[in-house]
This record gives sequence, structure tokens and C-alpha cells, in this order.
Amino acid sequence: MPRAVLGGHDLFWREMGQGGDAALLLHCSMAHGRAWAGVMAALGHRLLAVAPDLPGHGQSADLPGGADFHDTTTGAVLPLLQDGAPKTVIGHSFGATVALRLALEHPELVSRLILIEPVLFAAARSYDSFPAYQAMMAPFHAAVAEGRRDEAADLFMADWGTGQAWADLPEGQRAYIRDRIHIITEGDRALVPDTPGILSGDRLERHRIPTLLVEGGASPRIVHDIADVFQARMPVLERARVDGAGHMLPITHVRPVSAEIAAFLDRHPVA
Repeated sequence: MPRAVLGGHDLFWREMGQGGDAALLLHCSMAHGRAWAGVMAALGHRLLAVAPDLPGHGQSADLPGGADFHDTTTGAVLPLLQDGAPKTVIGHSFGATVALRLALEHPELVSRLILIEPVLFAAARSYDSFPAYQAMMAPFHAAVAEGRRDEAADLFMADWGTGQAWADLPEGQRAYIRDRIHIITEGDRALVPDTPGILSGDRLERHRIPTLLVEGGASPRIVHDIADVFQARMPVLERARVDGAGHMLPITHVRPVSAEIAAFLDRHPVA
């Protein structure tokens, strides 16, 4: 499995699928590229995908101290997008915000865009869910700052995990999350104020790449408010909801998520 120093970061990635359409898959925080295994089992006959471990995750190098997580990730994965023809880009959660940023900054490199619950919290600033999110996350950020990693991970997974209790997760998985739980705080430093400027000006209104936004019906309220903002500002956006699914729907609800993606790919074939 390949690795290289890309954008100044030691990045590891997997190649998945046997299809003819090139794709880039960007996972959520606390995961790794293998998180796409279920989706690619369903779509591998039509996609040939590159699935990196984002900086600080999996087998990629740790996130450097003081580094901007969003900038570092965007810079590291961009070379994977520049290799060959325009690609279908699929992102989940934090990875979806990077996917959207790449499409806005390099539209010539992206043929189709699929966003699964992009957590650009700044988009919901005018909604009641925004202060509610900040209040919900305050104990988490305090626990991270004070080094109470297990408590922080427990709090985070209760709202944003698969629904399985923290104490019931295998120790190996808990250790993986515990070791990098601080990256959630690093992500919020970009996503709460929108430091990448994704919402600035008329960038979203000028976006013309076919785009699908997928959300879980049981996800936190702020996820749906973010989706409402994107739908109002992006003329080409299509939206799909998976009933009963929470934030980790690409893992917990593989079949309906894959079906929504497949239908979108059918509606927007690559020339």
C-alpha cells in the first residue's frame, strides 16, 4: 500500500475498487481509509478509488503541533486529486468539508462531489443549533484541554459515534480514538469560525459541480441546519436522507448510503 510525502506531510493511502471512474475518498475524524470498505464493497465495480489516512490518522504521520488540521489535510490530499483525470470526490464529516474546499478551490480537478454530513458548523451560525452545539461540546473541549482523554472520547462518541457505548468498544479501538481525540478540537478551530472561507462571498453560489449531500435522519440537529444552508446556496445540490441513521451512516447504514451514491452517479455519468 503506497505512501509518500505529499504537501509536506507523510501520507499513507489505500487503493480500492476495480471500476473505471477515478475517485478520492476522505474519511471522518477518528477513522482511517478502511472506513470506506463497506461502501466500496458496493461500489467497487464502478469506482477506482484512493482512500488516504488523513493526517494524524491511521498510518499517516501525526498532525504536527500547532498545525491547522484543515489546511494540513487539504494540502496533503490535493496531490492525490491532481494525479490524472478529474475525480469523483466523496467525503464524510470533516472529510466532507475538505472535499467541498477542494471542489471550490480546484473545480477543474473534481467531476462529481458527494458530501456525507459535512460538519461546517459555521454554516449554522444563525440557527439555534449553533449555540446548542457549542454548549454540548464545551465539556468535551474542557476534558481535552485538561488531559482527561477517556472522558472526552466518551462524550464525543455519545453524540457523534456509531451508537455503541464507549465502554463497550474494543480496547484497540478505544486506544486509537483516545490517542488522537485532541484532533476534534483542532478540527473545530477551523469548522466553527470557517477559517478556510468556504462560506465567504458567493463561492457556494458559483459552484457548478454536480453535488449530492447525504444526511442521517437521526443525526444531530445542527447537521440538518448545515444542509439547509448548503441547499439554499448551492444551485446544483441534490439532497438525500437516510431514515434512522446517525452521523456514522457510511459505516452503520452502508446499503442505503451506497444506493444513494450509486443513483447519483447514474444521474451524472462521467463523459
